[in-house]
Amino acid sequence: MALTLSSRARTGPLRHRDFRLLVTGSAVSSFGNGITPVALAFAVLDLGGSASALGLVEAAFAAAEVATTLLGGVLGDRVSRKLVMEGSSAGCALTQVLMALTLIAGIASIPLLTVLGVVTGVLSALSRPSSQAMTRLTVPDSELAGAVAVRSLAQQAGTTVGYALGGVLVAVAGSGWSIMVDAATFAFAAGCFARMRLAAARPSARRESMLADLGEGAREVLRHAWLWLLIGQALLYHLFYGGAQSVLGPIVVGVGMGRSDWGAALAFLMAGFVVGGLICLRWRPRHALGAGTALLSTTALFPLAMALADRPEVVWAGALVHGVGLSIFSVFWDLSIQQNVPEEKLSRVYSFDIVGSFIARPLGLALTGPIAEAVGFDRWLVVVAVVIGGSSLVALLSADVRRLRLVA
Repeated sequence: MALTLSSRARTGPLRHRDFRLLVTGSAVSSFGNGITPVALAFAVLDLGGSASALGLVEAAFAAAEVATTLLGGVLGDRVSRKLVMEGSSAGCALTQVLMALTLIAGIASIPLLTVLGVVTGVLSALSRPSSQAMTRLTVPDSELAGAVAVRSLAQQAGTTVGYALGGVLVAVAGSGWSIMVDAATFAFAAGCFARMRLAAARPSARRESMLADLGEGAREVLRHAWLWLLIGQALLYHLFYGGAQSVLGPIVVGVGMGRSDWGAALAFLMAGFVVGGLICLRWRPRHALGAGTALLSTTALFPLAMALADRPEVVWAGALVHGVGLSIFSVFWDLSIQQNVPEEKLSRVYSFDIVGSFIARPLGLALTGPIAEAVGFDRWLVVVAVVIGGSSLVALLSADVRRLRLVA
C-alpha cells in the first residue's frame, strides 16, 4: 500500500531554519550549475573545439571530481560538514569568476578552460559527500523522508530554471557572462551555509587513520547488496550516458536543430526532475527502491529520441520522461541510504556511491567523441539507450533491490 504524506508533513521540514538555509543555498547553487554546462559546451565549440575536444574538457572536470570525492567523504565524517560546504562554495565562486573573465576578455583557450574546470571539480568534490549527508542533521528523524524529497525538488527546480535560461543567456550575453552568474550563485550559497547553526555539524573526534576510515566506509557499502549492486548499475549509466548528454547532445541537437532547442531539451530534462520530485512528495511505495529502479529504465528514451527524432518536440518529450524516471529513483535511492546507513558513516558511504557511480564517466566522456565519429552519432546513441535501460532492468533481478522497505 502506498504511503502518503499529510500537508503538515510535506511542509514540516521547511519550518526548521537550518534546513531552509541548506535548501536555499543548494537550490540557488543548482540554478547556476544548470547554466554552466550549456555555456561551457558552446564556449569550447566557439573556440574551434571538436566533439573529441569537448569530451576531453568534460572528462577532465569529471576525473577531478572522482579523484577527490573519497577524501571529501572522509573529511565529512571527521570535521564540520558545514565548514567543508562553506569553503568549497567560496572556492568555486572564485574559479568560476576566473573562467568567466577569461572568456569575457577573449583570452580563453581550451587548455585554460580545462585547468579551471579541474580546479572547480576538485572543490566541488570535497563538499559533495558532506552536502548529501547534511540533510539528516537539519531535521528530526520523523521528517527525514519529507526533507529528502523537498530538498531534491528544490535543487532540481533550480537546475531546471538554470538550464532553461542557459541557452538564452549564452545567445544574448555570451558564455563568459553566463558563467559569471554561476559564480554569483556559489557565493550566495556560501553565505547561506555560513549562517547555519548546527550543534551536531561537527562529528565526534575519530582516532583512526584516514585509510582505516575509508576501509570502514567500504565495508559498510559491501554489507548492503542493494547498495553495491546499484552503484555498479550507476557506473554503466554514467559511462555511456555522460558523453551522450555532454558531448553528443550539443552537436546532434544544438548544432543539428538549434542551440535554443538544446537548451530547451535540458530544461525539459530538469522539468522532469521537478515532476518526479512532486510525485515523491505524495507517493512513497513500501518497496520504493524497486519501484524507482524500474522507472530508471525509462531514461533510455532521451538518447533514443536524440538518435531517431527529426523534430525537437520528440527530443523534449524523451528528456522529460528521462528526468521523471531518474528523479524518482534518485529520491528513493537517497532516502534508502539515509535510513539504512549509520550517521557517522554517511559521508563516506556517499563518497563511495559518488566514486563508484562516476569513476568511469571521464572515460566515457573522452571516448564518446572518437567512437561516435567512427560508428555514427545516431547509432552510438541507440547503443547508449540499450545499455542504460537494460542495466536498470537487470538490477531488478536482485531481491535485495526489489524488497528493500522504507521506514514509515
